[in-house]
Order: sequence, then structure tokens, then C-alpha cells
Amino acid sequence: MKQQTFGIIGGGMLGMTLAFRLSQKGYKVTLFDAAPNFGGLASAWNIDGITWDKFYHVILLSDTYTRNLLKDLNLENEMRWVETKTGFYTEGKLYSMSNTFEFLKFPPLNILDKLRLGGTIFYTSKLKNWKRLERITVEKFLKRLSGKNTFEKIWLPLLRAKLGDTYKNTSAAFIWATIQRMYSARKSGLKKEMFGYLPGGYARILDVFSTRLKAENIELKSGFKAKSIYRDDDQVNIEFTDGSNYKFDNIINTIPSSFIPGMVPDLSDEEIQKHSDIEYLGVICPNVILKKAISPYYVTNITDSGVPFTGVIEMTALVDKRDFSDKHLIYLPKYLQSNDPYFEKTDKEISDMFLDYLLKMYPHLHLNDIEHVEIARARNVFALNKLGYSNSLPPVESSVKGLYLLNSAHITNGTLNINETIQLAENKLSAILSGINGAE
Repeated sequence: MKQQTFGIIGGGMLGMTLAFRLSQKGYKVTLFDAAPNFGGLASAWNIDGITWDKFYHVILLSDTYTRNLLKDLNLENEMRWVETKTGFYTEGKLYSMSNTFEFLKFPPLNILDKLRLGGTIFYTSKLKNWKRLERITVEKFLKRLSGKNTFEKIWLPLLRAKLGDTYKNTSAAFIWATIQRMYSARKSGLKKEMFGYLPGGYARILDVFSTRLKAENIELKSGFKAKSIYRDDDQVNIEFTDGSNYKFDNIINTIPSSFIPGMVPDLSDEEIQKHSDIEYLGVICPNVILKKAISPYYVTNITDSGVPFTGVIEMTALVDKRDFSDKHLIYLPKYLQSNDPYFEKTDKEISDMFLDYLLKMYPHLHLNDIEHVEIARARNVFALNKLGYSNSLPPVESSVKGLYLLNSAHITNGTLNINETIQLAENKLSAILSGINGAE
């Protein structure tokens, strides 16, 4: 029997995992990516002599799909696990929220508000039927459980920071997925917030992963931007912007849905509409290299209005600073809609605005403590979980025979992170192959 061929478009963790598993099952695979390097949102870069993740990532003890992949790559035993702390910046002050005692002392909420907030988190963490939460907005859900005061002082600023005004149309499944993931950090038998990382970050993971893919005889083609996909004779054809063409028995396209209608003209009108209806949020994420630490918190959530960034992620509260040449790395992410005019701002405009507020938040930090700033941007990071979201998604198996359209928008009961991405690849690939083998 002829060995079936697969072409995979998109060399992020989703595409790389699909390629890896397909090769292990005996298929001939070629992996394409438009960028010069593989990794997508997990990719790394070098800033001020430090090579680390372009966007912040962390691994939880409960991230079994990520840990199993690392085990396959002989990297899992190198993981380092650290007990981290969480901060809140509210009403111009920084508070620790790392344990029950600190939570009970938290000034912005009275004791009833705190009980309702804690009850909301606990109740939501125990919910199993997430699909029914798609019928109610996150605002209505949280107000009902936490009360108006807690919603306005805690939940609303956090929702706006993550979702902007789109929170109004976002379903309660979003907060369910968020709480499920973060609550799981305190499970696994340890009532502590244990986060993990691999020394060298995702730069090391991607380097080892790419080497393994090549060893599996997977053809890696970077710098290939797909222009169009169509059925040609008995195969599926990809035309690239450089004029080259490749044909395969099957193609899995993992790029965001917003690009699909212009790339696959032979889709049905219904499929094109469903892909077009998916709305993405993007992120602007300054990477800031500092001479000194600014806090003991890995994550500092911000509830004050007017702050230009979502939160402060201090990587050296998790990662040994020796990985950063004894310097300190923080991220200042801002989430916004993919068409937001903010994306047109220059790096200097963003840097000046963000650093000005950072210095106000941390009075002990001075301008000469900032060694370098590099601005990372991505317009299509995660799809908004609107009301009835899972029922409105386009199918993975398209109307073009042999073409499968699978991307992070198909994560319906989780938040976008590496573990969910790998899980998506593992689970959907089984269905794809079942369909192919059943049709033979």
C-alpha cells in the first residue's frame, strides 16, 4: 500500500505535534511555516544577550500533555518546579494574594465579598458541565455568584484587562476554563502554587523538538507562506507566495481562521461564514530586562483603571536569574482585539507609555535600572469564547476532500496555552485519522 502523505501548514506547537504523531504512525509528513523558525507563539528570541520566550509561558504540574511530550523528547527530567506567589495591584498599592491568610486581609473587599469571591472560585472549579455556561455571559455569571461589589472591584478590571470591551459578549465558559487551569496548580497533592520551567525555556524545547522531527524523517520547510489551497486531481495542492507548489494526499492547515476564507476559496459559504465569524484577541507584550527584581510575585494582577498593561509577569520570580545572566526579565502584556489601532503604535510609543506607568507602580525602580526593552506583537492569539461558541465552530474536516482545518479556535473547554494546544493535536488527530482510514 502506498504511504500516505500529509502536508501541515503552520509550524507552531500544534503543527509540530501533529507532524510528530503522524510520523510515528507511519505517514510521510512535510511541515511548513511562514516564519524563518518553528514554534509560533512559543518561539524565543535574543534580547540583550538573553535567549528566552518571546511571550510568557509556564508549565503546571497538571499539564500532562506537555509533560508527556517532554518525556518523549527526554526533557521531562530536567524540569524545575518552584512555589510561586501572586500579587494584586489595586487602588495604587501592591498586595500579596498567595495564601488564605493574605486573601482574608485583602483591604478592597469586606468579609462577605471575600467569602463570595472564594465561593465563586471553588464552585466554578467543581463544575463539570461547561457547555451550559456558554449560554450565559461571564458578567451575569460572576455577578450572580460574587455580587455586584466584588464583580466591579475584582472581576470587571481583570476581564477588561484580558478581553477589553469584548467581555460583554464573552460566555461564562471563559472564566470556567481560566479557573480550572489555575486551580489545578494547587492540586496534584500539593496545596501550593507550583509552576515549572525547563532551563533554556522554549528555545531549548523547540530546538530539541525540531531535531527530533528531522530524525523522524519529517521535512521541515521554514519561510514558506501559503497563498492558496485547492483540490487538484486526486490530491490537495498548496500554492505558496514564492510560486512553489506542493501536493499531498491530506493537508492539515493550523493557521488562524481569519486567514482561511481568502486561502481556501472552494469552501462552502457556510464554512467561510463560520471561519469569518471567529473573533481573535491579540497581544502586545514588551519584554523588559532589568538590573534588579521588582517584586516576589510571578504574576501581579492589576485592577486599577488606566494602567496600559494587563499585568506584570516577573519571570525571575520563577526562573533562576542565572538563566538571564543575573539580570531580571519581566513581561508587560496588553490584550486587545486584532484590529485595534494600538497595533499601529511604534515600539517607542509603547515602550515610553508602559515604562512610565511601571515606574509609578514600583517607586524603588528607576529608569537606569531598565537595561533593554523589546516589543513582541501578535494579532491572532486566541479566539473569543462567545455565547454558544462551541456550536458555531466550523468543522475540522472541510468540504474540500483531504483538507482539514484545525487551529486554536477549536479549543472549546480550555484557555489557550501550550498544554491545551498539544491536547488539541492529540485528540483531533485521532478523529482525523479515523475518518481517513474509514473512508479507505
